[in-house]
Parts: sequence; structure tokens; C-alpha cells
Amino acid sequence: MKYYSTNHISPSVPLSEAVTRGLAPDGGLYMPERISRLPEVFFSGLADMSFVEASQRVARALFAGVPADKLNSITADTLSFDTPLVEVEPGVYSLELFHGPTLAFKDVGARFMARLLGYFAAGGDRELNVLVATSGDTGSAVANGFLNVPGIHVYVLYPSGKVSRIQESQFTTLGHNITALEIAGTFDDCQRLVKSAFVDADLNAAMRLTSANSINIARLLPQSFYYYRAVSQLRSRGIDLAPVVCVPSGNFGNLTAGLIAARTGLGIKHFIAANNANDVFLEYLETGHYNPRASVQTYANAMDVGAPSNFARILELYGSSHDAIAADISGQRNSNEDILATIRDVYDRTGYILDPHGACAYRALRGGMKKGDVGIFLETAHPAKFGNIIEMAIGHGAPVPEKLKACMGREKQSIPLSNSFADLKEYLLAQN
Repeated sequence: MKYYSTNHISPSVPLSEAVTRGLAPDGGLYMPERISRLPEVFFSGLADMSFVEASQRVARALFAGVPADKLNSITADTLSFDTPLVEVEPGVYSLELFHGPTLAFKDVGARFMARLLGYFAAGGDRELNVLVATSGDTGSAVANGFLNVPGIHVYVLYPSGKVSRIQESQFTTLGHNITALEIAGTFDDCQRLVKSAFVDADLNAAMRLTSANSINIARLLPQSFYYYRAVSQLRSRGIDLAPVVCVPSGNFGNLTAGLIAARTGLGIKHFIAANNANDVFLEYLETGHYNPRASVQTYANAMDVGAPSNFARILELYGSSHDAIAADISGQRNSNEDILATIRDVYDRTGYILDPHGACAYRALRGGMKKGDVGIFLETAHPAKFGNIIEMAIGHGAPVPEKLKACMGREKQSIPLSNSFADLKEYLLAQN
């Protein structure tokens, strides 16, 4: 199997090239040429499989060109933690994706990609440079996933003043092969700079470049593992209904991974994309028109994306049919006030502390479920990362885990840059 560009101009390539390039030469995103249904025996035995066992089977189906034993090893090494399903109230479950090293859902994709890139880059004669734009948790997950991986240097581009203090500390204090570039602009500026770098002839002649955003197929596909784990845990509790799943959505990598899981035969009744004020996808669902625009800053900062890259992949999955997309996916918009009110309400009723992104997903799920439905919302980051917002909602912050306290005491190391591509290009060429 090969991987093709969503722009359909560049030729299809093997997995090794799709992963090490990140973005296709024509500016498109790579997709697998086929997404095959997994055998029914796999799904019938899902409740009895561990997170690792199920994920290894999925990885072998989605990643062609890597020996099965190596994929099994990479997957097992990635999944050193679980993603527990917690019943918040009857019929409504939180899939907690924040039990990895940086307490964010992106740990799985980042760790898997670091190990896969390390496999492909081993023995190369030139260092591989990873460029990643972050609106919060991607930067910390990628930086920690790639820390001290031989032959790879990571540049994290993040919008100055627009990520939480804890998130910033997780990727600006590591040093070694991790460099934080503090951009005077928004996340969309950071993403634009990364995409521009991938198609710049001078940079690509001087450096080996790839991405660790969900732009990269190796970051995106492992996020499908969560969905199998969620259904597995429902079935182990005797619940065979196909769930409604709500995903807090920014760059739409997590939702796209869920849609791919559904294409393999995983039973999911319906998807809900929870937006904050950056609601270009909801607008598309309602009107059929896609109008990307500058993002605005909200309390759910990882969702502050005005031009989601993975929209192109969603179009590919559905042959650009608006009717087909709208049949499988609905959406909801959440204001900052909605986020605070939802965190407060759920805490007062249940004692469960939502993070701002989980609050968007919970509220959208409750608004989209029908009588008799079982619902799962993705809780994507530990609430302690958003202490000020949680305190505004419930009067105090969430308990801070020790691994977060540790990074707060380290010295910040970042390099300020403008949002001009010329400045980024000059900086990167000077590092070569």
C-alpha cells in the first residue's frame, strides 16, 4: 500500500517517504490508498483485548511497509499507559486521554511517531529536522516524545502569550534536541510557517524536514487507537450499543482518526465535533461552505484554529460530499461563558473536573444525544493545565500532578521570532 496526496498532484509514495516528508510536495496531506475493514473476529474479541493488543492489530492494518514485529514493538513501547473510560453520569462517559507523560491526548500519536521516525531515520547521513506548530498540547507531547531521539532535532513553533504557562513550560525547558520558537502571532501563523517551510526549495535542499503535527500521517493514525479502546471498555461493561462520540475539535486530527476507525468497521453511531468560537467546521456543516479565517483566542486554546488542516482529509474520506459528511457528523459551538458554566455545573453535580476542551465536548454531547443513546466525550488534557480557568469556574484549581510541578521549576528557553516566513527561513538556514 502507498500513501497519496489530498491535492492529487504529487505521486503516491511508500510509508517511509510519507512519514519523513510530512507534507506532500504539492502541499497536500498524505492518506492511505485504502482503508480496509478489519475482520469481524477482531471486533467480536475486542472486549477481551488489552489496549496494546488491539492497537497492535490496528497498527498492522494502517501502516504498510514496516515489519509486523517492529510495529508491535513500537506500539507496545508507545502505550505505557491506559485511557480509562469514566462514567460521569448515567450513559455519559469521559474517555480520559491525559494519562501519558505530558497529560494530554497527543502523547500517543507523538510517541508512536517518534519511534517510527527513529526507525526510518536510523543510519541516515543527515539529521532529520521536525517542525511542529502548537496551540498548546502538541508542542509538549512532541517535545517529550522526541527528546534525545538520535538523529532528530525538533523545532516547536508556538504563539507567544497564547498557551498556558504549564503547557509552555513543558516544551520550552527541555533543551538538548528540542528548540522552542516563540512566534509573534497566532497558531494559524505558526501552522502557515511550517507549511511554507515544507514547500520551500532552499530549505529542503539544505535540511531534511518533516512535521509532527497531525499533518503527518504517523501522528494522526495512532490516534485511532483511542476509539477501539473506548468501545472495548463499553463492551467489557456489557454495553453493546454503538456510542455517540463527541470530539473537541481544533485541527481535526483526532476526529479524522475516529472517522478512519469507523471505516475499518468499528461501531460508532454518530460523531459530534465540538467547536469553540473558532467554528468554521460548524459553519460548513450548516451551509456547505468552508470559509477558513483567522483564529480567535478562547479558554479552550488547543481548539483555537481557524483553518484546520485535516478538513482536507475529511473531504477525502467522503468524496467531498457535504451531505455525506453532515449525515455522519454534527457540531456545536461553545462560548467562553458556556465553557465556564459547563465546568461549574458538572463539578457541582458530580465532582468531576472537566478541562476547557472536555467541557466543550461534554456540552456538545449532551446537546446531541437522543433518548437511549450511550455517549462518550473525549477528555483530552488534564484540568490542572488550565488552573486559572478552572478556578474561575469552580473557585479553585484542579490538583496538580507531580510531573507538571516538575517542569514548572525549570528555566524557560525560547527564541523569539516574527510571523514572517523570511525570518523563520533565515533562522533555520543558519542552524544548518
